[in-house]
Amino acid sequence: MGTQAIIYILIFVGVILIIEGIYLVTFGKSIKLNSRVNRRLAMLEGGKAQEEVFEVLRKEREQHLSGLKLPIFSILSSKAQQANIAFSPKALVAVMIFVAAFSFFGLTFATSAGLLLRVLVSVLLGGGGVYFWLSGKAKKRMKAFEEQLPDAVDLIVRSLRVGHPFSNAINIVAQEMPDPIGSEFGMIVDETAYGSEVSAALNNMAERIDVPDLRFLTVAVAIQAKSGGNLAEVLDGLSKVIRSRFKLFRRVNAITAEAKWSGMFLSIFPIGALLAVNVTNPTYYDAVKPTEYYVPAAVIVFALLGINVLVMRHMVNIKV
Repeated sequence: MGTQAIIYILIFVGVILIIEGIYLVTFGKSIKLNSRVNRRLAMLEGGKAQEEVFEVLRKEREQHLSGLKLPIFSILSSKAQQANIAFSPKALVAVMIFVAAFSFFGLTFATSAGLLLRVLVSVLLGGGGVYFWLSGKAKKRMKAFEEQLPDAVDLIVRSLRVGHPFSNAINIVAQEMPDPIGSEFGMIVDETAYGSEVSAALNNMAERIDVPDLRFLTVAVAIQAKSGGNLAEVLDGLSKVIRSRFKLFRRVNAITAEAKWSGMFLSIFPIGALLAVNVTNPTYYDAVKPTEYYVPAAVIVFALLGINVLVMRHMVNIKV
């Protein structure tokens, strides 16, 4: 049992590495380019027309919206949209099937589990592996966007104070800032160039990105467009608030770091101890396995472990 559990963990790690490898092989060149430069500007400098670039970026950001209507793929589609994954929905499904098949063959050759168990675990690894990978990509991109947003707002404020209109200030952000915020603001420039209002384009970006501070920016611009006022002063205050929140958030993270690591250790230790016992002494539980209390006791123990993880996570997950 312990050996099979270790094999399951190793297969899951292999699944994540395979998904990342497929993505890097397929889109490695563009990913490398995105790490150095604003992708929208790179496409424009490569000779593509503004309309063509806008259509490509819009298609990438909206291709996963259809999956949001399907209950099975809605969670994956939401994460894929936030991460701006270049995989199409069909490609994601194909990756899930490939990973599930790889997991099934791995379980077949490495374990003695029954057919039904291998099929169930393979399906879970296929869907769970893709979801875990997408979640990591989405979290990384959202974090990068949040960290870039105060600098982008400051750049808009400086542009407004020297006399540029708001649309020009957005264009400056699109030209000066790297991805992900550079291309996202560049899409606002393209949308307004084809007749959309700035506030509507900002709202579309806020729906795609789903960052609270970005919604504050959208509301501030929408209110200023209807009632007037000094937008530069409003955005300057917003930038200070965002930076203050980051400062408080990092301080909270520093204060709760010890508790988080303690909770993580206390959650993982019982499972690690169970695996160690099964590996070092596989016959340790043979005396109690035939009894009628073994399965109910095991279910209760694992349920308590799950509750322990949830409670500890809730205790140290402080919202700022």
